[in-house]
Amino acid sequence: MQLATAVDNQPWTSSVWFAADKDLNIYWISSTTRRHSNEVLKNKKVAAAICLPQTPKDTPRGLQLQGTAELLTDKKSIAKAIFLFARRIFTKAQIKQFMKDKNHPHRFYKITPTQFVLFDALNFSDNSRQEYNL
Repeated sequence: MQLATAVDNQPWTSSVWFAADKDLNIYWISSTTRRHSNEVLKNKKVAAAICLPQTPKDTPRGLQLQGTAELLTDKKSIAKAIFLFARRIFTKAQIKQFMKDKNHPHRFYKITPTQFVLFDALNFSDNSRQEYNL
């Protein structure tokens, strides 16, 4: 996922690993030393884009979203993020190793979306763009 943050009218994009829950919240894990991690603490408004790998022969598919981001601090939310990531990307052992790294400790963040735009010419043949406000 490409994550967009902005502070002092200066946008920044980053590529991050992500997982989603059934309520359409998006979670990512990042080092607290990264620019985007620090910017979320200063400005919680973010945007993101996720697109399926494609070649010019493939039908475009992906989504864009905007919402509010937060650093997860309560144990229940962190446990949920670990569960989602362990099902999709990293093992629990890898996640715990990232979180314990002394030089680059990792934490979980969550986006609560306020708007989605889906691009899917394969499944939306009449209109390849679908917009949803939450």
